Amino acid sequence: MNRKWMHRVVLTVLVLSVAGGLWARGGEDMSTKGPISIASKFDTEGALLGNVMRLVLEDAGFEVVDKTELGPTDVVRKALETGEVDMYPEYTGNGNWFFSPNDYGDDWYDREGALAAVRALDKDAFNMEWLEPARANNTWAIAIRGDLAESENLVTLSDFAEYVNSGGEVILAGSEEFVSRPDSLPAFQEAYGFELTPDQLVVVSGGNTTLTEQAAARGTDGVNAAMAYGTDGPLAALGLVVLEDNLGVQLVYEPAPRVRAETLETYPEIADLLNPVFSSMDLVTLQTLNAKIAVEGIPAGDVAETWLQDKGFID
Repeated sequence: MNRKWMHRVVLTVLVLSVAGGLWARGGEDMSTKGPISIASKFDTEGALLGNVMRLVLEDAGFEVVDKTELGPTDVVRKALETGEVDMYPEYTGNGNWFFSPNDYGDDWYDREGALAAVRALDKDAFNMEWLEPARANNTWAIAIRGDLAESENLVTLSDFAEYVNSGGEVILAGSEEFVSRPDSLPAFQEAYGFELTPDQLVVVSGGNTTLTEQAAARGTDGVNAAMAYGTDGPLAALGLVVLEDNLGVQLVYEPAPRVRAETLETYPEIADLLNPVFSSMDLVTLQTLNAKIAVEGIPAGDVAETWLQDKGFID
């Protein structure tokens, strides 16, 4: 091979390499995208939704750093706002706590109003974007043992307050966040006019309602009431009853990906990938999937993968 021919071969290889690089950056070679770091809270639904986000992006060719089940709200929120992670699933109602905890306007009790409010506040304060939420209100709740509900005719939180105030035996298991945040147990106590003493509270680490609900179901240390979420799967299987929030104390808490704006600007297709997935979820979907994790013991990643494949979101 003469030098002139060899020069042409080398030049051709270089041109193809450069073209290949441009083609990759143009979006066809998805393997070059990322890395994207995805976190979630340390609870059943957080693990489920974090893995849903991870699997969808991985299927689309993104390199993903898995930081699911990172910790409670404060830890995961800080990780996002400091740039340690790129996104995590959050709840619209939490935006009121993040930005204006003493201003529970009517918008926060409406799904569209809550989403619009949190999008505007979070964009202005932290340059964050919220993608489309699931149509499932995962609000704070109090669940009690079914036998207690039946024997004392407890249906609503007003019934529960009357029972507590009349000296009824109650020991409630909840996370530190639940017992201390103004919009959770303190909000219930203020609105319904009851107060649980420290001796009536068992505080568990993290925000995993599986632990609190199992404690109530088993009567561990006398526990007969538990912090719960509206989309929890184990409730019926454990024989627990969610008390109706008959005064409408709680805000709308719909889960949605909370994403750094810079990340979304770099990869706008993330919205196209995740929006239809979250929009397809409803209350029954999340309760069913959460039950597979919490009751059947199937790993969150496996539950997420099977559901995404069945729905045709990933191969």
